[in-house]
Amino acid sequence: MKKRGRTGPLRSVTPAIDIYIRLAQYPILSKKIRMRMREELFRRGIINPASFEHEVSELAIKSRVREGLGDPSGLEEESTWQKRKERIRDVHTDAYFASNLGGALLDEIIQEALYDQPADVLPIRLTFNPEISPWEMLFQQGEIFEEMSLQGRERIQHHLKEIKVVLIRRLMSAHLPFIGLARQVLNVADLRYIYRRLIGTGKIGGKAAGMLLAWKILQQTDPEVGPDISLSVDMPDSHYIGSEVIYEFVLENGLEDFVNQKYRPVAEMRQVYPHITASFLQGEFPESFVEPLREYLRRIGKSPLIVRSSSLLEDNFSYSFSGRYESYFCPNQGSEKENLRDLLDGVRRVFASIFNPDAMVDRREHGLLDYDERMAALLQQVSGQQYGRYFFPLISGVAFSQNFDCWAPQIRPEDGLLQLVLGLGTRISNIEQPDGSYWIPLSHPQLEANDAAAAPKHAQQFVDLIDLATNQLKTVPLQEILQRDFPFLPYVASLDRGDHLESFTTTDSLAPTDQFVLNFDYLKRDWKFIKLIRTALMRLEKGYKIPVEIEFSLEIVLNIPTPDYKLTILQCRPLRWPS
Repeated sequence: MKKRGRTGPLRSVTPAIDIYIRLAQYPILSKKIRMRMREELFRRGIINPASFEHEVSELAIKSRVREGLGDPSGLEEESTWQKRKERIRDVHTDAYFASNLGGALLDEIIQEALYDQPADVLPIRLTFNPEISPWEMLFQQGEIFEEMSLQGRERIQHHLKEIKVVLIRRLMSAHLPFIGLARQVLNVADLRYIYRRLIGTGKIGGKAAGMLLAWKILQQTDPEVGPDISLSVDMPDSHYIGSEVIYEFVLENGLEDFVNQKYRPVAEMRQVYPHITASFLQGEFPESFVEPLREYLRRIGKSPLIVRSSSLLEDNFSYSFSGRYESYFCPNQGSEKENLRDLLDGVRRVFASIFNPDAMVDRREHGLLDYDERMAALLQQVSGQQYGRYFFPLISGVAFSQNFDCWAPQIRPEDGLLQLVLGLGTRISNIEQPDGSYWIPLSHPQLEANDAAAAPKHAQQFVDLIDLATNQLKTVPLQEILQRDFPFLPYVASLDRGDHLESFTTTDSLAPTDQFVLNFDYLKRDWKFIKLIRTALMRLEKGYKIPVEIEFSLEIVLNIPTPDYKLTILQCRPLRWPS
């Protein structure tokens, strides 16, 4: 056991801040509480009253010098001098108490002070300015408020909202519609979770913020917001590179000349962009940034990961820059040194993509060219499973809460639209891909967009995945995956009989020569799956108050008698209608 004794008042700063924040809740009683705290310090022999007051006077004199009041022996007005000593006495009391006695005894003293004190005469007010307060003070005060009883929280709700707004604005977004929704959905613990996973300084960017907000909306269990799907919805394990890191990277590596790239003619932007990427790839990061990434890689082991763009403007409520910035897959199967080099290159490529000419054109069209755009980055473990030498999510998809392509009169636009591929979602975002993804109208999921006999011609033919053996992102023919030993074959494919497609529930009777077409027939017929997607879209559109588009991965959980589904939210943004 550690021996208590006179250790000095400033041994531990954080516990002293804890005491300050707790006493800030009792602006009327704090004077009485601190008197009792000093009595305990004196009674236990930690310091005697005379020595304590002498230290207070010495600190007061030094504070006068720091404030530029000249000769420390000179006098100031007595009232000002006494006020100075009173404030220093309070801080000195907190520091001594924190270093020597601690929280349990403080709880007893507070309860004594509250005894016989009418609750309605204890106004609660903040004694600090949240806008300029340190992170820890905001988190601790917010957590104290959230732990109060419902009756108590009614009196501090305005203070709690203020603290959450400051944290959201610092961490996530300064966009007012986002703040208005986020402060209703997120609690202080959610915001601390984000802060603990922040690498560098600045905001986490729009893509990360949208993913977190969507996930939290879908975790709500209140029946008023819709059916509870919380156990069926997940998000990837994520860390966040703050939006100020790119600013430091540009300055430290002499890349400032590229900052005004946005004002060039579009043709020049396209010509210079490869040179920008090459220059960024030559840039160096400080060790203070590299070490957290090294620790991150050690923690996740050999899990494949992805570096995703998350700019301040990306996936905004009013506009979306979907697909304009880079994402970079890191298979993460090499040596520690190789994996770190690959990860750093991924961050560099994402940073360089802020100068992507297509994004610049979009910003120009929205009148946002002069906006000081910053690029944050999102580090995520890739969702999926290993199948032999390959790793990929079983299904990737994009879902729209409003259907913009009602090719038949019975389709209801408000029920939404679904787009699916097998494997990584890069098959969806790659506009040059030779084959298509599969479209499902959620109001009539079994309604084919094309003649069923023509389905093989239009179906997906290739799969994007991670080859663990070669440590590469790879594209392979679909039929290499759709083999009889593929465990989810009956759930994603149908037998190609030439003139028609045939569903099957078991692979036992399949012939070696059988061919399969990826048409997700089982999913289209399973109301459990359709209801999960429709509920998620309905709840998100209701929360955002605008139509939304989500990017997700889907895993099938094999249960008896029917499978369950795990939906992993990767992105949520305002719906951008295809041109």
